[in-house]
Amino acid sequence: MSDDFLAYLDELFSDFGPITSRAMFGGHGVYHAGKILGIVIDDALYLKADAETVPFFEAAGCAPFLYDAGDKQIAMSYWSLPAEAMDSPQEFLPWAQRAWEAVLRKPPARARKRRAKPARKTPSRR
Repeated sequence: MSDDFLAYLDELFSDFGPITSRAMFGGHGVYHAGKILGIVIDDALYLKADAETVPFFEAAGCAPFLYDAGDKQIAMSYWSLPAEAMDSPQEFLPWAQRAWEAVLRKPPARARKRRAKPARKTPSRR
C-alpha cells in the first residue's frame, strides 16, 4: 500500500478513530482497536460486512471482494464502498461504523488445539 493511500485512509477514518495497517496476503489489513476492520487490495478499500450490513452495501451498488481459488471465485465478507463514501470523513463515517458493528458481532474465534509434540528422548547418562 502506498504511503499516499495510507495517509488518505488515516484522513477518511479521522471521524471514526485511529487505524493501523499490516501487510497480509498480497494486500493490507486495516485494524481498529486491534481488530481487522477492512482490507486494502491494489489501493482499493473493502470494509467488513455481515448479514445485518450487507443490504446497505448492496443498496449502494457495492460488491464483495472476490479472490480466485483455482477455477472459481470466492466472495469474502469485505465489501467495496460507494464513491461518495470515499470523498470525505463525514461521508465515510457511517460505513466505518457499520463495518465496526459487523466486527463486534462476529463471534470470537475458537482457540485451536495444538498438537502435542512427541517427547524428546534424551540420552541416558551412565
